[in-house]
Amino acid sequence: MTAVGIDAIEIWTGKLKLDLPNTFAEKKGEDPEKYRKGLGLENSSFPDVYEDIVTMGANAAKRLMERKGLTPEDIGRIDVATESSFDNSKPVSTYIAGCLEQVFDENFHHANKGERKFACVAGTQSIDDAYNWIKAGRHRGRAALVIATDTALYERGDPGEATQGAGAVAMLISEEPSVVELSTEQGYGSADETDFLKPNQQFPSVDGKRSMQVYLARMREALEDFESVAGRTHPDDFEYIPFHTPFPGMVRKAGLLGYRHMIRDTEFEDELEDEIGRQPREAEYDDWDSYEEALRAYMDDLKETEEYQDWYGRVIDPTLSLAREVGNWYTGSVHVARTSALKHAAETGEELTGDRLLVGSYGSGAQAEIHAETVREGWKEEMDELNIDEQLDDRYDMSFDEYELIHDVHDHEKETDVEEFTRPVGEFTFTGWGRMNERKYEYVE
Repeated sequence: MTAVGIDAIEIWTGKLKLDLPNTFAEKKGEDPEKYRKGLGLENSSFPDVYEDIVTMGANAAKRLMERKGLTPEDIGRIDVATESSFDNSKPVSTYIAGCLEQVFDENFHHANKGERKFACVAGTQSIDDAYNWIKAGRHRGRAALVIATDTALYERGDPGEATQGAGAVAMLISEEPSVVELSTEQGYGSADETDFLKPNQQFPSVDGKRSMQVYLARMREALEDFESVAGRTHPDDFEYIPFHTPFPGMVRKAGLLGYRHMIRDTEFEDELEDEIGRQPREAEYDDWDSYEEALRAYMDDLKETEEYQDWYGRVIDPTLSLAREVGNWYTGSVHVARTSALKHAAETGEELTGDRLLVGSYGSGAQAEIHAETVREGWKEEMDELNIDEQLDDRYDMSFDEYELIHDVHDHEKETDVEEFTRPVGEFTFTGWGRMNERKYEYVE
């Protein structure tokens, strides 16, 4: 059976950064450790005046295509996942295709183009669409370009303000991929929820406590559903487990939940019995509240064990290193986490070929998806080609006043005239509006 999966990955981060423990915390009069240890964040990335979801997505896609030696004729579909779209009719993929046609000789007139929306899970759903398109034999030997691009902004003063970010992840989905092969098995957890939404508004309405509860509940359902078709999961099955990462502190809770689930009725639970006892079983309790209270107490003990902390340090923590520096990228978040894990493995000399990842995607509203991925032989070469470290180092470090200005620039309700903080070179830029209020773009040499 032909393998289908991710053949190449490119990342484009917003060219500005906000230092959270220092610049942001100082202005807010808060303890820097609230951000560094609590949220698990150091910096957030932001788009400069001439950047937006189109430029970031197009720049990532251009670099990917040039590096892989591709032309538009090699691409049969362009799927963009975003929850930062500025048009309710024209998809972002058409803008990105138009940008790319400024620098490539051919065009994308025979490529299917679309835009996916389901909060942060849409990037994974776009990969699923491309996978199914190839498996159905409708691709004519061509690949799919999946781009997850977002500017994650909150209203100033909102509790979520510290988890902002901006950037794009471009991925090539093809037969016989170089990076990872996707599993046929998937698991879903989905329900009608109002934890995070944007009803005809740019900035989200968020119930933070509810959002955490829904995230964990849907992840648990998705894992159970995945196991119903793929068999029981085990802590030793997966080298890394990238989760959707609004902020690393949220993943700490998801990782603990997943570990507790996977060790149930295994030798891991047996070995921990003398130290913290066995996991509570629902049948042992008269009511649900008592069971949940016992379960919380068990998990509090579990997270302090050497066994869990060692597993978390090996399997989860490496997926978070990029998120700590860029914040939340909405649809790109879980794909940043995957890249972070593979990048860590390449830098530490691990040999991952043939090993497996378990990927946990999530979108508010709400749906989680879990699937497995098998690392392919060309993964390290792909990671070696990334220039994300250079991009991070080159970001302009904003003062708090500059941050407020750039926030106003990207607020759709405001008209703010601000000089750019960086100089565009060899990239697409936003240049203004056309006669029908469409956004216009140019490539700057």
